[in-house]
Amino acid sequence: VQLVESGGGLVQFGGSLRLDCAASGFPFSENTMNWYRQAPGKERELVATITTTGSSINYADSVKGRFTISRDNAKNAVYLQMNSLKPEDTAVYYCNVRLQNGWLWTTYWGQGTQVTVSS
Repeated sequence: VQLVESGGGLVQFGGSLRLDCAASGFPFSENTMNWYRQAPGKERELVATITTTGSSINYADSVKGRFTISRDNAKNAVYLQMNSLKPEDTAVYYCNVRLQNGWLWTTYWGQGTQVTVSS
């Protein structure tokens, strides 16, 4: 299983970024995908979740109305469009999937991509 994030960077308050996650090594279209983030000194938090066909999407309250998660099952990719960025969105953003093998669930993470929002 491999998850590779890209698209992070430095952006000004109110700006936009799109994060991409390229997935491989598992049946992508059959699995819910997630974006998490971790700010310095804070716990990792769930930002957004998208089910297999995109029929169900959920967001953390802190990003509702500003962030949009989407996926392209033909490309094995999941995206996070981030608009109206705030300094408090500064964090390392991680792509995540939990895979089931019988009774066992295994969680996989990408390496993360840094997003920094300047005020």
